[in-house]
Amino acid sequence: MQLRIGTAGWSIPRSEAAAFPGEGQHLERFARVLHGVEIDTSFYRNHRREVYERWAAMTPQSFRFAVKLPRSITHDGRLRRARQPLRRFLAEVEGLGQRLGVLLVQLPPSLAYEARPVRSFFGLMEEEGVARGRVVVEPRHASWFEPAAERALAALRVSRAGADPARCEAAVRPGGWLGDHGDGDGAQIYYRWHGSPRMYWSAYEPAWLAERAHEIRQQWSRAKEVWCIFDNTAGGRALGNALAFRASA
Repeated sequence: MQLRIGTAGWSIPRSEAAAFPGEGQHLERFARVLHGVEIDTSFYRNHRREVYERWAAMTPQSFRFAVKLPRSITHDGRLRRARQPLRRFLAEVEGLGQRLGVLLVQLPPSLAYEARPVRSFFGLMEEEGVARGRVVVEPRHASWFEPAAERALAALRVSRAGADPARCEAAVRPGGWLGDHGDGDGAQIYYRWHGSPRMYWSAYEPAWLAERAHEIRQQWSRAKEVWCIFDNTAGGRALGNALAFRASA
């Protein structure tokens, strides 16, 4: 199992600078210490292919990026009429080359599960050349955690992220496609931890981090990769939590 611990973005706050020594831009220093990062800015604006190429060139060959799909697809378009914006986005992220690990589809809380548009959208991603098993969805409407949605995601080989804080009990643990036997074998498992109790701001306590590390080692030993992304970046807590979690794991 490859454990990829990272944060949403690679900004290094002054409080954590000593853990990322050496010369270079923040991404270069970040990638010498941690093995993965989530690009969240792609949700808000497009980046040229050359920008992705430059980011890839700053990182070691073993480093991987998760890239969040644009809100124009997930929130404004609500997964419909997505061919052209998706094609543009995929052409841009091709600049990451082999360092592209995951495409993250975060959905708005108001978007309920509907079988036909879900099959159409994720089928479109495959049609446009996205490899099965590379896509992770983070839904936030309760209907996505029902058996029908879980079966549909599994059939499409789309993994569902485990999130904290969770909107329902099932949201804590990853779901959807978890490998052919449901034990993570060959799949990419993805966690997004947003901070609790104050979302995006709160730091996680050492005991919580240690419990998650133990659970992951026990549950997903057969997984291809397990991503653990800290999104509690608003107060600069994410990077410290990522380093502490790595020590626990």
